[in-house]
Amino acid sequence: MKRFLSFAVVLLLSSSLIAQTKWTVDPAHTFVCFSVKHLGISFVQGSFKKFEGTYTSIRPDLSDINVSFTADVASISTGVDQRDGHLKSDDFFNAEKFPTIKFVSTSFKKVKGNNYILTGNLTIRDVTKEVSFSVVYGGTTKDPWGNNRSGFTATTTVNRFDYNLKYDPIGTAVAKDVALTLNLEFVQAK
Repeated sequence: MKRFLSFAVVLLLSSSLIAQTKWTVDPAHTFVCFSVKHLGISFVQGSFKKFEGTYTSIRPDLSDINVSFTADVASISTGVDQRDGHLKSDDFFNAEKFPTIKFVSTSFKKVKGNNYILTGNLTIRDVTKEVSFSVVYGGTTKDPWGNNRSGFTATTTVNRFDYNLKYDPIGTAVAKDVALTLNLEFVQAK
């Protein structure tokens, strides 16, 4: 019985040492941006001002990372109030009926060096589709207050028509392809 209890204590201590580490996005140092071609000659840029995100991982190589990220559609900002209101309407996101955009990862694979491919399910409106982001891992550091931080840049392009963003169905005024760029900084939970 003593051996069993000793083994159970060792097992319990070992499992706590390899417990998943949770990291939470720092909204003051994170930017969720998009860019879409306008009239085929220039680009409109915008961002989401309110969002939440976490990732968990046990392995130092991040191969087991699980990412969850949500953006508040009503926080969309392009610098033009009238356009922001139109983007929140049913022509685009329908913020009233579909208040969030959500991403949940399914895999994170190293390509080379600090470059990875993050794949997961992106939900916009009532449509969920698999997307892949090219990710550059910026590394980790300790801030002046003793917090561990990690940084990533993730980019992808999505076809807005895949998500029922139905305005301008031939893409003359607003192109179909929307470039997404997320500059992410996370803080490790204590």
